[in-house]
Order: sequence, then structure tokens, then C-alpha cells
Amino acid sequence: MKPLVIITGGAKGIGKSLVSRFMAGGHDIITCSRSKKELSILKEKMEALYPLQKLYFFEADLSFESDISQFVDYINTFIPEKNIEVIINNVGFFSSGNIMDSEDEELKKLIDTNLYSAYFLTKKLGFFLKQKKRGHIFNICSIASLKAYPSGGLYTISKFALYGFSKALREELMPYNIKVTSVLPGAVFTDSWKDTHFPEERFIAADDVANIIFQSYTTSHSTVVEDIIIRPLLGDL
Repeated sequence: MKPLVIITGGAKGIGKSLVSRFMAGGHDIITCSRSKKELSILKEKMEALYPLQKLYFFEADLSFESDISQFVDYINTFIPEKNIEVIINNVGFFSSGNIMDSEDEELKKLIDTNLYSAYFLTKKLGFFLKQKKRGHIFNICSIASLKAYPSGGLYTISKFALYGFSKALREELMPYNIKVTSVLPGAVFTDSWKDTHFPEERFIAADDVANIIFQSYTTSHSTVVEDIIIRPLLGDL
């Protein structure tokens, strides 16, 4: 029985790199995205590259709790035949703008996507890990979880909250031998930066983030990497 990895937002960016890295490591994957077309393309490509592994997907917008519930129902169809080994809360989006000039709905959208997606999914699936008393949860936070940026005030709020959730979860699940790792990358070259004037080499590569996460997952049972801070060599953008 291959270990099962749940990766949210796996169709592109860091999520896509994570799907590839964990399949290369011998894992089956369940992922989700808002685009069924992108997911279908991803499945075809990944299963061609890694024919011994399976990629399962579900179309969902995890900013809605109803979609989270539907995604969990889909995951439940694979249990107990497959054991959840890893949960990677990767879904999120960036929104620029100042706090004082922003629309209130924008903060709600960011909190729903960047925080509540991880909160609700982890609550709904975490009990499988607690029953086994093993597993690993990764929460993709941001360097903005540590340092506020005036041009991204609402985003900073949401990522500070996600980091707080991740740190609290680490303490809560410690007695169950469940590892929790907070990942705090700086600017990663993804679609969020597609219109930037900065050259690609000025960014972190998504594959680098995925490789570091996988290495953290492979540490011995007695060891956990609590925080992973990854930044562009020449500093934040």
C-alpha cells in the first residue's frame, strides 16, 4: 500500500512541484484545484512520468467550506484502502493593497482562502492521523507571516494567522507523534508574479520549495523541522 499525500492547489506553482516531487518519491497523490482542465492535464503528465504512482484529483474552490466538505468526501472514498501520510495545505492567493484603503470583502476572501481552507481541511482529515498516531502536516505560509509589507497588508494578516494556526497545531498534535511544519517562502516564481518586471532568476524556484519540503518529510521519526524559511538569494522583492 503506497502512502497517500493530500496536496491542495496542486495544478500549478508550488503545488504542482510538490505533486511531482512526492510522486517521484513513491507516493500516490490526491489534489484539488478550481480548474478541472488543468487537473486533467496534470494527471496525464504526472502518471506518464511516474507510471507506478497514481494521481487522483477533485475540482474544488477551498475558499468555500462546502467545497472543502465535498473534497473530504472524495478523499474518504480512498480510506481505509489507502492511508493518509501527509497533508500539505498549499492553497492561497496574494492580493496587494493597503489596509486602510481596502474593501472589507477582500480580507474575508483572503482569510477564507489562506486560513480557513487549511483550518477546515486539517480538522476534517486530522483525526485519521491521530488514530494512527503518525503523519506530517505542512502549512505553506509566507515570509509575510514574519514581516509585514505595507503594500500587502491584508495578505500579511491572513498569513500571520495561518502561521499562528500552524504553530498552535504543532503543540496540539505533538502528543500524537504528528509532525507539523510551517513553510515560509519569499517570492516564488509562480503565476502570481507573471506580470512582474523582475527576471526569473530573482525568485525562488518552486521546485526548490518542493525539494526542501520533501527532505523535511524524510527526517527520522524522532525529528521534526518546525519552520522552513526560504528567501531569494538577493533578498525579498
